[in-house]
Amino acid sequence: MRITVVGGGNVGTQFMVHCAAKGHDVIAYTSDPSVFSKHLNIVDENGVTTLEGDISLATNDPGKAFGDAELIMITLPSNLMKGIAQKVYEHAPASAVIGVVPGNGGSECAFDKCIEKGNVFFALERVPAIARLVQKGHTVKSTGYRKELHVAAIPSSKAEECAAIIESIYDKPCRVIPNFLNLTMTPSNPILHTTRLRTIFKDYEPGVVYERLPLFYEEWSDESSELLIKCDEEVQQICYALPEFRLEFVKSLRIHYESPTVEAMTAKISSIPAFKGLKTPYVEVEGGLIPDFHSRYFTADFSYGLSIIKQIAVFADVDTPNIDEVLAWYERYRVEQGGFSYSDYGINTREDFDRFYLR
Repeated sequence: MRITVVGGGNVGTQFMVHCAAKGHDVIAYTSDPSVFSKHLNIVDENGVTTLEGDISLATNDPGKAFGDAELIMITLPSNLMKGIAQKVYEHAPASAVIGVVPGNGGSECAFDKCIEKGNVFFALERVPAIARLVQKGHTVKSTGYRKELHVAAIPSSKAEECAAIIESIYDKPCRVIPNFLNLTMTPSNPILHTTRLRTIFKDYEPGVVYERLPLFYEEWSDESSELLIKCDEEVQQICYALPEFRLEFVKSLRIHYESPTVEAMTAKISSIPAFKGLKTPYVEVEGGLIPDFHSRYFTADFSYGLSIIKQIAVFADVDTPNIDEVLAWYERYRVEQGGFSYSDYGINTREDFDRFYLR
């Protein structure tokens, strides 16, 4: 296949290597093509190469990237989806299959014009593995590969075809999820990151500086687990209120992490090897550290994560006091303009919402 991967970061580079290793014709669409070598590789935690392959081109020209692509895989943060969707719409053929990883963040709405044009659109529920760049444009470290991957598509009748593509690239079983809303509601980073930030910076206000901040995961606290579980329960209440969407794939994080209690959740998250050493996003200022409100942990996971879950709660007529409090806290400090809103895509009522997702 002729495959264009959008984004030269962690997940994008990983996907390029897997595709190239399978013999596909791979193009990297990236803002800085000059840093990309032809030969890319994946290494394990010991720095040993586990997979490698050659891409045919790295470019920032959308015509070259999308003009005759058969598969376009988007690995950008949610706040960039609307812009890239317009470029894909303008340059890609209607026969191209468009994928996004991971599938939350409202990407299905951003690509609605492409779907109406005839493109099949799909997304992976979660990233296939933890990926961390070792050298941009050359090497990525990949650990913790999932035993099974999950895919949803619009229209849903094309999901099996999309699952087969991903299965062939990653050599992992890929199950079909019955409705795309399962991906939109997946309570991963939109719950995990936001509740952690809320508890770490609970006492923050302008002028406050910190001598030290805890590691984001490795020093996870019971306070963070308690708020995480409360918000996770509210997500499940939204799912119960929408039975027609078959949201059984929106797993509670207590099930996902096999941690039914606050203490178990803290022990589990703080011990995940792939999360070791990851820092809380901060900026150094005179006297210490302050939150980095420009970090994706903030700009993506609130405005393109938790906010979407809240909007769905409104459509479902479900009260979410804990989610509301976390969002209200962030609104005091948010730095980005806009954010995701269903109304931007003509989805203003429950009827509009049903029409969009039940197709």
